[in-house]
Amino acid sequence: MTRSTFVKGRQTSPKEEIWSRPYAALLIIIGGLVLLLAGLAFSVAKGSRQIPLDVVWQALVAFNPANQDHQVIWELRLPRAIAGALVGAAFAVAGALMQGMTRNPLADPGLLGVNAGAGFMLALCFAFFPGMSFNQLIMVSFIGAAVSVIIVYGIGSIAKGGLTPVRLALAGSAVAAMLVALSEGIALYFRISQDLAFWYAGGVAGVTWSQVDILWPWIAGALIGALLLSRSITILSLGDDVASGLGQRTGLVRLGAVLVVMVLAGASVSTVGAIGFIGLMIPHAARALVGVDYKWVIPTSAILGALLLVFADTFGRLLNPPTEQPVSALIALIGVPYFFYVIRKKVGDNF
Repeated sequence: MTRSTFVKGRQTSPKEEIWSRPYAALLIIIGGLVLLLAGLAFSVAKGSRQIPLDVVWQALVAFNPANQDHQVIWELRLPRAIAGALVGAAFAVAGALMQGMTRNPLADPGLLGVNAGAGFMLALCFAFFPGMSFNQLIMVSFIGAAVSVIIVYGIGSIAKGGLTPVRLALAGSAVAAMLVALSEGIALYFRISQDLAFWYAGGVAGVTWSQVDILWPWIAGALIGALLLSRSITILSLGDDVASGLGQRTGLVRLGAVLVVMVLAGASVSTVGAIGFIGLMIPHAARALVGVDYKWVIPTSAILGALLLVFADTFGRLLNPPTEQPVSALIALIGVPYFFYVIRKKVGDNF
């Protein structure tokens, strides 16, 4: 049996579901890149210390180490803005892949416990191996993300009736709560709460160029991998029966997608902490704008995710200067209502 939907009172075929809006997608991607460049410039210029845009440009093309504004731009704000764009894109694409391969509108690295798993492994590292390098922390985060995915899928599959979207979300929430509680217990017992406070709050403050240098190859490689998998994810999103009938090796595709999600989520969490809801909201927005072909959904999600995190971080700095508001809390203000909206509209019948 093939998977189908209803549009304007008529039933659509799987072939129609692959329909996309390539010209609209190209315009959105190009416009999004332009807006992202503007957002990065705005993020670098604005904060507790206001810096004119012409000074920002001078710092980029003719850096003067004796100029204090140039130092602020290069050492503090520029790596922070770039890391925000990379991580926002990573979380959004991870969510798009998870939603596509599971056909679950609630799939998200945070909701399914991936972020919590990576954070739990970081807590263990801080407690028992405090001298680990940032590159080693990323590798450990990958392991934590993988273990959490295995646990969540295992628990969700045990329930009678199989793995439904809401059961998967509930299993992910339970596993995430357990891992967060264990992380906090480790932090209290080993007195590393201050070290973990950054990951609990979630944010790009304090990111350095050395971290960006390690982070960007992992995320860039995973994004390329996501694009290579895009056609297979589009077919897989139509259902296993359709995908198998078209010659799709569904198990291999899911394995590749899971590995990409592990890299995206693990690298991001090790750098900025567990920032939730980006991977839930952005893929829905991308599909509404460009259609359901993941060849367009993935790059659109990457740009929209980068825009969301860059602007949220900038707004958090400007809301009540000189103090900063946690970017994870600001995104949650949008994400929590949207989560309930998705439950009500998308999966209410399968609860």
